[in-house]
Amino acid sequence: MRKIALFIMVSIFCTAVFSQTAKYSNDFLSIGVGAKWMGMGSVGTASSTDVGAAYWNPSGLLGMENRYQAEALHASYFAGMASYNHIALGYKPDTTSAMAFSVIRFGVDDIPNTIDLIDSDGNINYDRLKTFSVADYAFLFSYAKKTPIRNLWVGGNVKVIYRNIGKFASAWGFGLDASARYNLNRWQFGAVLRDATSTFNFWSFNSDELEITVNDSTFNIAPDNNLEITLPRLILGASRTFRLNENFNLAAEADFDFTFDRKRNTLISSNPISIDPHFGVEVGYKNLLFIRVGANNIQRSSGFSSSNELTLQPSLGAGIKFRSITLDYAMTNAGSQGYSRYSNIFSLRWGFDAFRR
Repeated sequence: MRKIALFIMVSIFCTAVFSQTAKYSNDFLSIGVGAKWMGMGSVGTASSTDVGAAYWNPSGLLGMENRYQAEALHASYFAGMASYNHIALGYKPDTTSAMAFSVIRFGVDDIPNTIDLIDSDGNINYDRLKTFSVADYAFLFSYAKKTPIRNLWVGGNVKVIYRNIGKFASAWGFGLDASARYNLNRWQFGAVLRDATSTFNFWSFNSDELEITVNDSTFNIAPDNNLEITLPRLILGASRTFRLNENFNLAAEADFDFTFDRKRNTLISSNPISIDPHFGVEVGYKNLLFIRVGANNIQRSSGFSSSNELTLQPSLGAGIKFRSITLDYAMTNAGSQGYSRYSNIFSLRWGFDAFRR
């Protein structure tokens, strides 16, 4: 415990000393996983009990129905320009512990690199045209454990981040998440402290590739600072299930994201703490068919009349479960401008109890 406390103190000290905190650092980790939860407004802190809980609340891994669970997700954003993928494998060796390994990738591929398009004679040579990718990766190692306190589960993540901008720059990062989950009758409560000790990304730049020549003068646009810090974020959630009749169930959840990196454009915005609420509802029929709806990214925007208008990002979803296989679909609003405003998200989850030859 002393070593853990010392590590946390050193991390907090480093965060205070270095001012290179980026408000939206590693923001690709805010997208979410699992079409079920994304169709409910990106909630899941309190009620997620599948392998996707490794992202939403690692403590919920103890609720997995099978010894093993695997999940895969794919989504396209911005008219197919960007792809978002997630794959996870969960393992529950007994009733008191569970673990999972997850990989998340968000990237834009086949970006034309026109730096060398013009040769030394001033001619355009398309044979010199090359492409590169910009991609962010996250590797999550998750663990959950029951406590001596009845209905209280705890857990956490070890995160390894890799970010790549072609041959121009790359970064490695490291961070920790801490979580807890408590059940009270039909109520579930969850808490997650993401980037609990702050997450540190260390960038390396290819200075040769970032050099540009203008009027026979050479300039290097590589940044001097190579440290990027992601500050902690606290997420609190509450969920309740309702039995409407013998065929229909209803589950509702509300999550609240607390950020501590100065004022943000959220529903509750202040300095230095801002609160971003999001909500979701699911109606299930015989644990076989599911319809979902949610809302997140609630903001106040100024219109032409200078009046504050309340905007939100709606989401819809559906799911079907057959034995141990679940197929989920979600449709979310990726932005309020441009072509292909809505994104279609699919995820497949499979639970099994043994590997068969």
